[in-house]
Amino acid sequence: MSTAPAPIAENRRARFDYHLEEFYEAGVVLEGWEIKAIRAGQVQLTDGYVLVKDGELFLIGCRINALRSASTHVHPEADRTKKLLMHKDEIKRLVGKVEQKGFTLVPVNLHYKGGRVKADIALAKGKAQHDKRETEKKKDWEREKGRLMRHKVSSAKE
Repeated sequence: MSTAPAPIAENRRARFDYHLEEFYEAGVVLEGWEIKAIRAGQVQLTDGYVLVKDGELFLIGCRINALRSASTHVHPEADRTKKLLMHKDEIKRLVGKVEQKGFTLVPVNLHYKGGRVKADIALAKGKAQHDKRETEKKKDWEREKGRLMRHKVSSAKE
């Protein structure tokens, strides 16, 4: 039985703004102060996106706020561009889809795997405004349905 790793940080906005098609896992090149900050929960993925440059993947817009106890000789940059590590053939496949079919790469979450920080990235297509409204309607209906069921169960007990 395999369980998904617990996420360090999630990009919930990605599921709202995009149709997520395929998911990939990539390693993230980080500095020591960034690891410490991630362990302390000082990471945010909301505005992040993945850029392909010279056959390499880079995570841009992932904000890691430095801890106050960071070393004095380190000058942390919160919005530093981070390199993503994947096999070359996977990167080539992703580049082809991004360039030809109008897909974009979006970070979905960060998690630990074997003591290392990994990023789940998704091949995504942007949603139109009416699709976003439809997502909101479904979410509201699920919430209302849960409320009605709880009310029904509590009134049946009485």
